Amino acid sequence: MDSLLEQIKEDVRKYAEIISNTIKVDVEIVDENMKRVAGTGILKDQIGVLNEGSVYKKVIETGKPQIIENPRENEICIDCVQKDTCIEKLEISTPLIYEDNIIGVIGLVCSTDDQRARILEDLDTQMKFLYQIGDFISSKVYQHNESLMQTERTIVLDKVLNNVDKGVIVLDDQNRITMLNNSAMRELGFSPKDLGKQISIMDKYEYIMGGELHELKIDKESFFLVGNIIPIHSISKEYAKVFIFNNMEKISSDINKITTSEKRIDLNSIIGESPAMKILKEKIKRIAPSQSTVLISGESGTGKELVARAIHYLSDRRHKPFVAVNCSAMPEALMESELFGYVKGAFTGANPNGKIGKFELANGGVILLDEIGDMPLYMQVKLLRVLQERTVTRIGSNQTIDLDIRVIAATNLNLEERIKENKFREDLFYRLNVIPIEVPPLREREGDVELILDKLVDKYNILFDKYIHDIDEGCKEILLNYSWPGNVRELQNTIEYMVNIASGIGTLTKELLPENILNNESLLHVNEENIKTLKEIEKDYIEKALKIYGETTEGKKLVAKKLGIGIATLYRKLDS
Repeated sequence: MDSLLEQIKEDVRKYAEIISNTIKVDVEIVDENMKRVAGTGILKDQIGVLNEGSVYKKVIETGKPQIIENPRENEICIDCVQKDTCIEKLEISTPLIYEDNIIGVIGLVCSTDDQRARILEDLDTQMKFLYQIGDFISSKVYQHNESLMQTERTIVLDKVLNNVDKGVIVLDDQNRITMLNNSAMRELGFSPKDLGKQISIMDKYEYIMGGELHELKIDKESFFLVGNIIPIHSISKEYAKVFIFNNMEKISSDINKITTSEKRIDLNSIIGESPAMKILKEKIKRIAPSQSTVLISGESGTGKELVARAIHYLSDRRHKPFVAVNCSAMPEALMESELFGYVKGAFTGANPNGKIGKFELANGGVILLDEIGDMPLYMQVKLLRVLQERTVTRIGSNQTIDLDIRVIAATNLNLEERIKENKFREDLFYRLNVIPIEVPPLREREGDVELILDKLVDKYNILFDKYIHDIDEGCKEILLNYSWPGNVRELQNTIEYMVNIASGIGTLTKELLPENILNNESLLHVNEENIKTLKEIEKDYIEKALKIYGETTEGKKLVAKKLGIGIATLYRKLDS
């Protein structure tokens, strides 16, 4: 590899000529290997030849200048191989230093008495001039090395940028494009011809999937991109900042991954061969390809979300997001921000980066608004506007986002009754009730309980590493005759409980049944000894209902609703 002085030999030779013309002596410059890089006058023909003299070796070894006023007689010259052929009258040499390393020597060679006398007459000035030239040469080495490093950095940067799946645009301090990676060109339709063009990138102060939303403008085109700007002023003016943005297809894919269940939910996932379920499955199959809004009604625990997911899977949106929102479980104060999202700084206490809403997450796919009957009236107005205009606006933003979305709503309430009670908007009901689907309760699905039982036992055998292979007749009879007010969800919880506590004999027995089901069975077999008054039966039944729904205030409200009595009446009956 060439020495540092060899790498800038043109500059070194120019400086040698400057020294020679200024002080009228011959000049030679050698590198740390004693190879002549530059020479003037009588030394010009020896460029590229090794200098074997002792003086330069001494300078390189000690790092100190040498002034030889008596060549051939000086002690340094005694062992010099060029002693017998040396014609020098005076020799002055000084080291060239770069980053504390000696990279060569500058030598002034006087071959006449006049040259010798002139140099010695003003030796200090000549030495200062020599040091100054040495600094110039060192600066040239520095500049050359920086240029090489810059080139290497650019090559490495280019290789790195073209091996990441995100788009990268490098800008200079005037916002001109100095570098584009392949992903950026592919995503934006750019080419190397766009290098040097000036662009503007404006932060829209909105946050999606870990990055800021920016608007990039070039010529007359605009692009909305999600990414981050990183300043890099320390490298050079040509590389002032980097804009790294996500491939929009990848963002859509990431949203899809976090919103879509990995488990395939099709008609085979809905267990049931009863006439009612056959009708339901046929209807799902027919309406799935449509883009129309669906309203699924049915009691709690009947599997309304399962139906919604089957519609999604059987539609052409199956590879797009499915986002389920429980309107009943969502705090009223947060409902608007959860559904529609908000921008950075929209309100105190929120995520400082903003948040994407459920509608935006579901864009391109399906959104399930579960328990829609519990949505407060003020939100029903906002939802109606979204459904009518097919756009959504984040809180704190004035930018509308177009929606390509299929809406499925679900409820366990009678929405027409809610309308009469002024708790649900009639116009929203008709907007949702385009395709109504009713999921039958388990008690109306003749023969399905046994099918579901078998599937659930298999499921929990695997889950809990059990081997339940049988359900005794007494136990099965009770399970098949029970009314299942909690529907499939209650049946599922019951089997999960029984498999959990079952012994190693591998059979589910009557003794494993939950108390509420056993007590229900005892009511069906009465005799003279255990006949109770209607008041006692009523109170027992209320207490059993409370075991199902819980004894919280909310649980008691549900019990009262199921029994068709007011909450005050329920408390009175419990206290009597």
